[in-house]
Amino acid sequence: MKHRAIKRRNVVIGIGATAGVAAVGGIALNAGAATANASGSGDSSLVFDPDAYTELTTTVTDTDTEGTEHTVTYRFWKAITYVSKPVDATYQSLNVSVPVEIDGTAVDASNAPILLANSVGGYMPSSVADATGVGGASMGGGAGGGAPSGAPTASSSASPTASASASAPGANGNTNATGGAMNTNQLLALAAGYVVVEPGARGRGLKNSAGEYYGSAPAVIVDLKAAVRYVRSNKGRIPGNVDRIVSAGTSAGGAVSTLLGASGDSPIYDKRLKEIGAADASDAIFAVGAWCPITDLEHADGAYEWNWGTNALSAGKQVDQTVSKDLGSQFAEYQAKLRLRGLKGSGFGTLTARNYDEYLLKQYMEPSATTYLAALSDSDRETYLAKNTFITWDGEKATFTWAGFLTHVGARKKTAPAFDAFDLSAGENNEFGSATTANRHFTAYGAKNDTTGLSTKRVESDIPELLNLMNPMYHLVEKVNGKRSRHWWIRLGTNDTDTSHVISANLAARAENLGDEVDHLYYWDQGHGANTDPGDFITWIAEVTGYKKAKKK
Repeated sequence: MKHRAIKRRNVVIGIGATAGVAAVGGIALNAGAATANASGSGDSSLVFDPDAYTELTTTVTDTDTEGTEHTVTYRFWKAITYVSKPVDATYQSLNVSVPVEIDGTAVDASNAPILLANSVGGYMPSSVADATGVGGASMGGGAGGGAPSGAPTASSSASPTASASASAPGANGNTNATGGAMNTNQLLALAAGYVVVEPGARGRGLKNSAGEYYGSAPAVIVDLKAAVRYVRSNKGRIPGNVDRIVSAGTSAGGAVSTLLGASGDSPIYDKRLKEIGAADASDAIFAVGAWCPITDLEHADGAYEWNWGTNALSAGKQVDQTVSKDLGSQFAEYQAKLRLRGLKGSGFGTLTARNYDEYLLKQYMEPSATTYLAALSDSDRETYLAKNTFITWDGEKATFTWAGFLTHVGARKKTAPAFDAFDLSAGENNEFGSATTANRHFTAYGAKNDTTGLSTKRVESDIPELLNLMNPMYHLVEKVNGKRSRHWWIRLGTNDTDTSHVISANLAARAENLGDEVDHLYYWDQGHGANTDPGDFITWIAEVTGYKKAKKK
């Protein structure tokens, strides 16, 4: 399916660009800093300079069937360092894009919603330092380690590099080079008159001249919170409504987007934010957009086996079924403790390991298939149903069994355990590494069954705190955060086996159980990173923020 087409004038931006950045630790990129004090920040280095922009023009094509083109002139602020004591400003900087004219009509975005769009994928580094316009954020640490693909090489020992374990297993045609979001949301938001802020962030695998890793958990969420604080501290200087920030991200970027929304102003991050010189302002955001969030990592192995445990790997081999069943049992215990209720109107009460398959079918999978089939022509529908006989179609609704659905999806992507690998080979093992250890276990089960010869079979003492810092469910279940976002847009593909379908469904159920507004659905036959209704997301932002349209000047 063709989601969008984008043309540009006076700006060179590659969709899902992998162009790298000059990897020099600790450099300052304060291109948009002024000298006067900003609201909420006593540090002059954190004051947004409204005059330090370049004016660019781009053409954005709508995702609707008509493919309407919009010419957008916008102001572009590049690589503003958003903390006063950066560990590495190559990553701890952000870009700002503000529309001033759309299709020849001047617009005023001073009170528009702000889309905070991260490009994080695989919990790896992301940078905006080399972007030449909106949507040009790049990913650091490409597959196989080393500098980002296409990046200028840096020979000095001070240059950050990605470890060999910092691979990009989530990357595909729906994502950027490291499994993060494409730039569709940013471009459509700009054409809708919104302000677009694109923050970079540290990620796993970054290493300094002393050989220490400085991008492991919780660096990514600390940096994104600092970016929010920068924006909010510059209220009245930076264009847009700082009280209407909407986060967006895909995969690991979707996870940190949900974490931003769940953890707004939580004090457990304050020490780390102070260490990097974050602005003295709120880091709460208004709404969350998340695509296939890879989150709740300490319970993700169990959820994965509950979901995909009987599916073979792509080579046709089954994973160790003893391991799979052990982890599936852990999920059943965890799910029971959550005491979540199904979404309103679903007809489901408490969600358990025993009824979750039926819940997913009735609430998500069958409606998704129904929408897909109803949109096909009669002949195309007949052809599809002939190839997919597990579906019963009564002319209005699709029904099928859970077993039939699993067979339809086919091969699972990951082995068992999927996230805390016994041999420490998973990206998440790298994400929970320390300054001196590249990869570590973060679950008791993973540590107990370690195959790398570790001297201890227990997780290290700092891991529980790191898990809380990285898990949105901590802020929604264990320590319910009154300053969380109250609006949630969550999407993923039905064929996505990068994580369990339970992960996002639990997130949606908990948010709605708390009284929040949730818009959650699955894209039929789509895989990891799919975003087939970006125009609806842009409309949703206007609805939940109460924004009508960009005003004429």
